[in-house]
Amino acid sequence: MRTLAGWCVHHRRLVVLFWFAALIGSIGLVTGTGTAYSNSFSFPNTESANAIKLLQSVTPKQSGDTEQVVFGTSGGARLSDPVIGLRINNMVKELDALPNVSPITSPYDASGNLISHTNISPQDTVGFIPVTFDKQAQNISATEAKLFVHTAVENSDASLQVAVTGQLAEFANNQSFSSTGLGVLLALIVLLLVFGSVFAALLPIVSALFALGTAIGIIGTLSHVLKMAQFAPELVLLIGLGVGVDYALFIVTRHRQGLVAGRDTENSIINAVNTSGRAVLFAGIIVCIALLGMFALGVSFLYGLAVAAAIGVLFTMIAALTLLPALLGFIGPKVMSRKQKKNLIENGPRIVGADSKGFWPGWADLVQRRSILSAAGALIVVVILVLPFFSLRLGSADQGTDPLGTTTRQAFDLLAKGFGPGFSGPLLLVAKTDTPAAQDVMKTVSTDVAAQPGVKKVVGPTVVPSPTQQGVDISFLTVYPTTSPQASATTDLINHLRSVTIPNAVGTSGVTVLVGGTTATFIDFAHVLSAKLPLFIGLVVLMAFILLTIVFRSFVIPLTAAVMNLLSIGAAFGILVAVFQWGYAGSIIGVNSTSPVEAFLPVMLFAILFGLSMDYQVFLVSRMHEEYIKSGDNRIAVRNGLAATGKTITAAALIMILVFGSFILGGQRVIKEFGIGLAGGVFVDAVFIRMAVVPSVMILFGESNWWFPKWLDRWLPKLSVDADDLAAKPLDVEPELVGFSPP
Repeated sequence: MRTLAGWCVHHRRLVVLFWFAALIGSIGLVTGTGTAYSNSFSFPNTESANAIKLLQSVTPKQSGDTEQVVFGTSGGARLSDPVIGLRINNMVKELDALPNVSPITSPYDASGNLISHTNISPQDTVGFIPVTFDKQAQNISATEAKLFVHTAVENSDASLQVAVTGQLAEFANNQSFSSTGLGVLLALIVLLLVFGSVFAALLPIVSALFALGTAIGIIGTLSHVLKMAQFAPELVLLIGLGVGVDYALFIVTRHRQGLVAGRDTENSIINAVNTSGRAVLFAGIIVCIALLGMFALGVSFLYGLAVAAAIGVLFTMIAALTLLPALLGFIGPKVMSRKQKKNLIENGPRIVGADSKGFWPGWADLVQRRSILSAAGALIVVVILVLPFFSLRLGSADQGTDPLGTTTRQAFDLLAKGFGPGFSGPLLLVAKTDTPAAQDVMKTVSTDVAAQPGVKKVVGPTVVPSPTQQGVDISFLTVYPTTSPQASATTDLINHLRSVTIPNAVGTSGVTVLVGGTTATFIDFAHVLSAKLPLFIGLVVLMAFILLTIVFRSFVIPLTAAVMNLLSIGAAFGILVAVFQWGYAGSIIGVNSTSPVEAFLPVMLFAILFGLSMDYQVFLVSRMHEEYIKSGDNRIAVRNGLAATGKTITAAALIMILVFGSFILGGQRVIKEFGIGLAGGVFVDAVFIRMAVVPSVMILFGESNWWFPKWLDRWLPKLSVDADDLAAKPLDVEPELVGFSPP
């Protein structure tokens, strides 16, 4: 680390030019190649996936995404009016001409007379037309999606409202709202308050933005190779901005400590990278391990998100270790505040504060004296926040939770008004029926399903003959539940159809009836992730435990870290349940209805929060370890380490909370969930776990914190967050940020 820092300072012009070239090159590359972000929900060996596969084998044009164009009248007009019928026919003609759209059947004849009441409400005021594509939604471009929605809704006027519901319509909502600018502004304000210097405040922002700009370009290019969700760039900005500013914050803080202690600029930068930079390196590695651990789930949808987020973290970490030292070399003493410069001139260098005044030294003394009380008080708060977690329900929010005014929300409300909320998420029952007996079985299934409580309407069965004589005919039913797609009753209905109703109707005939459709797909998704979540959590915790064991040469510290991380993550999930499932304070952040938590969110949040929690653990304990090496006393080491890092860790956490919180103000619902979950998790972790529970527990554990078998110490590789010259040259601590006397 000393060599890396020294090289970057000596060749700072080359380093800055390299980062400029990387940024411009990545932006140019993605501009030339474009992006191919897509929400690819593909889960092999699930019933919904097998239903799509069966449809594709016989009728590809009917196996793609299905949207519903919904129309409703107002002012006393009726859908049976031929004038309305002619307008609907004209719309159908326009939609039919669009690419990838399978033939659409209008409910009106050529004269505008209503000839089919199948999809018309009893009040004759709301109707819908299913529109099927020959591709799945993730394989249709955003441009095509927007064209499709625009073609439909442009037929609206005062007497006829037209809206669209479905996955493509969701893509076309264009709800994306970049909160990056607000997040940067809030982070800059906190940095100005912490550092008291414009140059010091700008450096972490510049470092993070260079890294993220380069990372976003690379991620956009990789989207052609690896399936990445459409919100991947927002997620990378969300994580990378918070992490990148934090990493730079710790290094800049340590550099300023060196300057106050009388070091020259170059030696101070090298010392900062050789101490805090090591913690940044290991913390970043742990975050990447946690993110890439999602590959263990075997769910392709998460692969792209994991890679994208890991690339964002990796680049911010590299920038903090290379670009930041180079920029610090250019700025020199200007990184100090006026107060620091004045004190340095008037009083000379000051190594480790000459007094013990200040909040954090006082708090550290209190934790040292009242370890049990401080740990118990903090744990009570954390446990209260964790309790809602036990009511967590995974699923997918339906379009009834979309913002008012969007086409999907309008379509949902129209369908709910005319038919019922279940019509926005129909189920598709598919089976091979290449014999008359098999087709009779499907008729029995249709009758039994229609009689099932929770089913509003069944359409079919429709027989689709094989395009070749040697092929297999299939039949399918469209089933409309009485409840909305996100309702737990809909999940119960699908499970009951699969386990009871359909098996009883099929009997011993040998016909396999598969339940598919978008709603069933999301339910299968939630089931797959729930089943694999324990494996994922175990793998991430084990990998982090092994790495921390190697770094700190301790069993107690990694075990404590794992347990504490799980508590803070549980609190984050509890906050999510309270806001999004129970609706507490939802209106404040623009959440106008309750819904289950997105199925993939616990996996992503666990990976991110576990990594971020480990960041603070590494920064906190590495400083305690430094103090332990100098003093040999566990109580003094824990006390001094907490006093030394308390202000910096909480300032870093505040930046993350503000950055994550800024993403709550706009954008998709899933980004709001990420923002709430990450901000809440970081707050609980930094304030209650790292500043109270961890130091209290480490004081109670005493010298056992640092016990490690000598034979294992000799066998394991040497990795350390301590500076390589720590034993020979004690490290300095800035009095203004720490304010305590050495033992």
